[in-house]
Amino acid sequence: MSSDLDVFVGNTTLIDEEVYRLWLDGHSVAEAVARRLRGGVLEREGTSVAVLQSDTRDHYRTFQMLERLLHAPPRLLQQLLFQIPPERQALLVQRYYAFDEALARELLGKKLSKGTKKELDEISARTGVGIRSCRRQAFEGGLGIPLEAEDPLTPPFCPPRDYAAIVFFANSRFETGKRRLQFLTFGDFAACAQSMMGHWSQGALAPEAAEPDGDLPKSFLQDLKELKVLVTDKDLLDQHKSLVCSALRGKISVYNELEANFKALSRALVNVGGKLTHARDVRDFFVDLVEKVIEPCRSDKWSPGDLRLFLTQYTAAPRNLPGFRHQALWERYMAAITACLLRMYHD
Repeated sequence: MSSDLDVFVGNTTLIDEEVYRLWLDGHSVAEAVARRLRGGVLEREGTSVAVLQSDTRDHYRTFQMLERLLHAPPRLLQQLLFQIPPERQALLVQRYYAFDEALARELLGKKLSKGTKKELDEISARTGVGIRSCRRQAFEGGLGIPLEAEDPLTPPFCPPRDYAAIVFFANSRFETGKRRLQFLTFGDFAACAQSMMGHWSQGALAPEAAEPDGDLPKSFLQDLKELKVLVTDKDLLDQHKSLVCSALRGKISVYNELEANFKALSRALVNVGGKLTHARDVRDFFVDLVEKVIEPCRSDKWSPGDLRLFLTQYTAAPRNLPGFRHQALWERYMAAITACLLRMYHD
C-alpha cells in the first residue's frame, strides 16, 4: 500500500515588530529581553526566559544583517537571501526611516558632521530619545539620508512631506535654533517648507521643471524686490491701509491696533521677501516672521481668526491699487507667507 506525502519547505524570515522597535530604539539584547518580560510575553506565549533570550538574540542578528540592505531600500526589494513578504519589507523600511519629531526639530537645518556626534548626548537628554537611536536616526536613518543620493527613498518608505522638509531646510540653512523660535515644532517647519516649495519653487508654475531639492528659483526671489513699492511709495502705502482697514472695520477685535500698526506690519511682511536674495537674510526668514509679525500681533492680543482675516484682506487689497502691476507675483508670495504665519501663530 502506498501513500502520497506532500512536503513544503519554506524559509520565510520572521519579523517580530516589537523586537524590531526595541532594536531601532537602540536597546541592547538584555534591555530588550527585560522589556519583553515586563510586557508579559511569557504568559502570552507560554515560553521560558531562556527561549525568550534566544529568540531576541536571533532577531537582533537578523536585523543587523538586514541593516546594510536598509541603507539602500531598492537592494532590499531585489535581494533573495531573506525571504520577506513585500508588506513586511515596506514595514521594515518605513520604521527604519521614521524619525522622532523632537530629534528632527533639534537637528533641522544643521549640517550633520563629527561635531554633531559630540552634541548627541545633550540632544538625547533633551529629547528623551536614546543615544543609540539618536545616532542611527541622525546618520543612518531618515535624518541622515544623503542629499546627493539618486531617489534615495520613494513612498511609502518615507513620508514625502517630512523628507522634503528635511532636504529643503538642509539646503536653505534657515535659522531654527534661536530661543524665540523654540515654540515652533518640526511639524510647523515641515508645513511651512511645504507651502514655500508649493508656491515659490519652480515647480509651482511648471511641475515638470521642479527641482528635487525644492530650491527656490533666484529669478523669483529677485522679482520680490519689485513688491517693495507697496511700502516705499507713500501713496500706495496709504491707499493699501485704507482699503484693508475699511474692509475689516467691525470684523476684527483688534481694529484699533491694526490701524495704528498697519504700516509697521506691512513693511515687515514686504521686506522679509525683498531680502531673500541675500544668504544671511534667508537664514533669518523665520526669525523675522516671529520678531516682526507674530510677536507684535501676540502683544496686541490678535486671535488666529483676526490674523487670518487681516492676511486675506491684505493680500487681496492691492488688486484695487491703481498703478500696482505685480498682483500675480504678490499673491504667489503672500500665499506662502500667509500659510506660514497661520501655522506658526500659536503658543
